[in-house]
Amino acid sequence: MSTLLNIIFSESTFKILHGLYFGFAIFFLTLMAYCYIRMLEIREKESNHLQREINKYAQNQEEREKKKWGGDGAPRNARWTQVLEHLFSNNLNDWKLAIIESDTMLDELLAQLGFKGVSLGEKLKSADRDKFRNLTIAWEVHTLRNRIAHEGLAFTMSHFEAKRVIALYEQIFREFGYI
Repeated sequence: MSTLLNIIFSESTFKILHGLYFGFAIFFLTLMAYCYIRMLEIREKESNHLQREINKYAQNQEEREKKKWGGDGAPRNARWTQVLEHLFSNNLNDWKLAIIESDTMLDELLAQLGFKGVSLGEKLKSADRDKFRNLTIAWEVHTLRNRIAHEGLAFTMSHFEAKRVIALYEQIFREFGYI
């Protein structure tokens, strides 16, 4: 038994184990370096792929916008451009002006469609759901426009709400090809 312990704890056994551990350390350090380099290569490939996807998406959005505005990049209704400029301002009063201008455009649209009435409210009352599917939406946005007109500076709204309302007007205008 003592000879077995002498062999296990001998200096030559420690040198062998030391060499073995050193070999494992070199192997694992090499493996870690390889993994790190591969990880950098994969991240670079992902980054390139993501950039290509972003560029493709931007190009598709640009083409969609051109189709949306009639091919040449300009909207069919120049007043709508003004509405959008007011909407994307940082000023609350510009947002209100965008809604008021959109309501005026809605009034003109209903007149072109042949709805009778002196005011927009009367035209909406005479509107038929069969001819004007977005009648409920039109009433909602017109009611908000009336609040803006009657409350004036006391009326406040978020930019999100202004964008939502203009999107509703846009839905109505697109139904009839007005913009």
